[in-house]
Amino acid sequence: MFFKILRDSLKIKQVRTKIWMTLFILLVFRVGTHITVPGVNARVLADLSQLSFLNMLSLVSGNAMQNFSVFALGVSPYITSSIVVQLLQMDIVPKFVEWGKQGEVGRRKLNQATRYISLVLAFVQSIAITASFNTLSNAQLVPTPNWQTYLYIGCILTTGSMIVVWLGEQISDKGYGNGVSMIIFAGIISAIPRTISGLYEDYFINVPADRLQNSTIFIASVALAVLAIIYFTTFVQQAEYKIPIQYTKLAQGASSSSYLPLKVNPAGVIPVIFASSITAAPAAIVQFMILSGNDAAWVRNIQNLLSTDMPSGIAMYALLIVLFTFFYTFVQINPEKTAENLQKSSAYIPGVRPGKGTEVYMSKLLRRLALVGSLFLSFVAIIPIVAQNVFGLAEAVALGGTSLLILISTAIDGIKQLEGYLLKRRYVGFMHTDTE
Repeated sequence: MFFKILRDSLKIKQVRTKIWMTLFILLVFRVGTHITVPGVNARVLADLSQLSFLNMLSLVSGNAMQNFSVFALGVSPYITSSIVVQLLQMDIVPKFVEWGKQGEVGRRKLNQATRYISLVLAFVQSIAITASFNTLSNAQLVPTPNWQTYLYIGCILTTGSMIVVWLGEQISDKGYGNGVSMIIFAGIISAIPRTISGLYEDYFINVPADRLQNSTIFIASVALAVLAIIYFTTFVQQAEYKIPIQYTKLAQGASSSSYLPLKVNPAGVIPVIFASSITAAPAAIVQFMILSGNDAAWVRNIQNLLSTDMPSGIAMYALLIVLFTFFYTFVQINPEKTAENLQKSSAYIPGVRPGKGTEVYMSKLLRRLALVGSLFLSFVAIIPIVAQNVFGLAEAVALGGTSLLILISTAIDGIKQLEGYLLKRRYVGFMHTDTE
């Protein structure tokens, strides 16, 4: 189905232009990920590859952090600032609440505020990450660690992050798909060949001849398990709960009923990214304390509690995913605003009172959907970690659940966008003879 949609879409000149524009921007981004920040010894980061915080940053930056490139921060500051702005609109900052109700004009103001916040976050984050990794590498990352060097590196990384955000916006405006998602998508795709190569070396090159058959069976089992998880993830990501809607005031000839679609997993992949960041940051701080000479028992206990190599760490990771799923579901869908919008549209849910009754009904329904979504996200995120601990697939499955969710979500959105272009072409073809 995908290849048929792609083939039909490529017949449209507008779609071809968008796809080529997207590929060109992604090429520019991938070239930038291989330009290391001047004055930095990025090779020492290979010794820190076991840090989950570094792996998480590499994921969000499109694998640019591994080279400590000029694009090392990627879209991480922008994602964080976007979440902050969304939270501030929840009756916390009156100005942001007012802008949120002003339509397109207010959206532009919120986007501008997001950029300013991401600029500040990028500068602070760049200096903090450089100093932390320099300490964790025993002062081997930055040969001359002084405030002038950190300021210089901070300016370069901040500029690079803003360029990546600008490239993402160009993809959203002139290219194909969501810019931020496509940047992360390209980074994950670029790491797949290295992962496959690592698996091949570990299970076919570096094994005795008498164990080669067992390795073949094991890799085939892993491949089948991955395909099963992909199918399950795709099914849940596309699943919708349709709420029936009735209208009281309609134009003549219009349908009197419709439905309001809600995703079975309304929060998307954001809760997994939140949970990974929350668990990874304290783990990096604890590792920093241990390398600094603070090897107290309570520090070791915290390290074991946060480590995903331990059952307690896996349980805490799953709990955070559940909590963030409930939280972000209500950030994405506000029951009060939904009830208000339905009432303004002269629509109602059959059997539910408009206004407060609809708000209560939506809140109850969202809690149920959030429960299903949190269990789904926890399952997809934890299965690769368990496989990593049991079978020793550290390189192959690091952040595999999060990567898989991002890949599938981006691919589904892309297919829907292509279907939209095809639908528009058929509509224009019906109204006019010239479809181009």
